Amino acid sequence: MKIYTKTGDDGTTGLFSGKRVPKTSSYIGAYGTVDELNSFVGFAAVVSKDSEISKELFQIQNDLHVLCSDLATPLDANAKIHRIESARTSRLENAIDLFEKELQPLKQFILAGGSELSARLHLARTVSRRAEREVLLHAEKEKINAEALIYLNRLSDYLFVLARLANHRAQISDVFWDKSL
Repeated sequence: MKIYTKTGDDGTTGLFSGKRVPKTSSYIGAYGTVDELNSFVGFAAVVSKDSEISKELFQIQNDLHVLCSDLATPLDANAKIHRIESARTSRLENAIDLFEKELQPLKQFILAGGSELSARLHLARTVSRRAEREVLLHAEKEKINAEALIYLNRLSDYLFVLARLANHRAQISDVFWDKSL
């Protein structure tokens, strides 16, 4: 496969359906931000020394790849692709419930930080929230798989819990917001 095709030199790109759209299209904003999120998850994964967290992040990267192909393919397209399904969202919910059993309940807001892994996961969490907003904007213009928004919403919660878990397992305290400052 050749890396450059020159077909985008005119400011357009192809969706999986074959349809060409401007690179400023909401399709590109949506799946491009999910792709960026995938990179931030990988950025977190490379510093993880916890095998369970590493395995979780690898699964998330694969989920996000599915989500990108889902968002890059109009619902009415005659293309055979995997779409994000509720089972992936349920997996996130189950993981959140399991991981929260290891953590002390939060009684105040926390700041991104603590361990390097936790800080990177918080960064991924904020990109997840932005991806959710981009997908929502896209959904205002085009029909999308509704599970895409549900998955992204749950993913940001999941990344928040995973960031706290990373600190806990590294025996580093979460950084609490000092509202007096």
